[in-house]
Amino acid sequence: MDELTQGNQALPGLSEAAQLELMNQCEEQFAHLEKLQNKIIQHEPEQCENTQEQSVNRLLATEAEMKQWLTLEPRLLAENSEVLLKAGKEEMLKLCSELEMVLSCYEAKRDKLRETKELEFKWLEEKRQALQAVTDHAKRLQNQSEKLSEHSVVLETKEKISRMKAYNEKLMESLGDILEKHVPPPCGEKNISNDLNEDFISLADILELLMNKALKTPHDPYVTVDSTFWPPYVEMLLRHDMAVRHQENNFKIRLETFF
Repeated sequence: MDELTQGNQALPGLSEAAQLELMNQCEEQFAHLEKLQNKIIQHEPEQCENTQEQSVNRLLATEAEMKQWLTLEPRLLAENSEVLLKAGKEEMLKLCSELEMVLSCYEAKRDKLRETKELEFKWLEEKRQALQAVTDHAKRLQNQSEKLSEHSVVLETKEKISRMKAYNEKLMESLGDILEKHVPPPCGEKNISNDLNEDFISLADILELLMNKALKTPHDPYVTVDSTFWPPYVEMLLRHDMAVRHQENNFKIRLETFF
């Protein structure tokens, strides 16, 4: 009666007959286990001195036991339907608890993904607005450029040409001052013989001729060297790679391409 009372406390919800049957099965299993344990103790072989041989024997025993378990058919825990119902109910409650935990994890993950999706949509909307603003600004600039009249374009071009001319004149004046100071005209040299041709042009005039020829007719930039070209000037330009002689005509030179 005491064991039955303990069974009622341990297994609430079962009838007295079901608990009694379950207790009898437990006692039978414990007795069977004790019997097997005694057999193992009685028939336990002496320990092998060789550790490798021990491992092989244990492996063989484990494989034999595994094959035996594979051939056995599963049996019911008990034949009493009330016991099976109770065990199945507990297993189902345990499974439901685990499924609730899984559901909770997936709901948290879903909420996190939903929050991430909202942030991504917000970021996408901001990018769309920025793109639309840039597109509108580009259209306004295009409309403004199209509204510029031809007259304003011509005036702007003329202004640029005027500035370039002024800059060119300034450069030419600076070049003329440098040449006048460091390379005076041949007529002003004191140590030059009296039979010097007075028609010689200055180095500045030679450079101006070469530059004008290169700008006006870039397809034919060569200038013919005549009697007005003082030979030392021509030689200086050639030696310092400022001018290049024609390949077929030695009396023609052009300005070197500086780029």
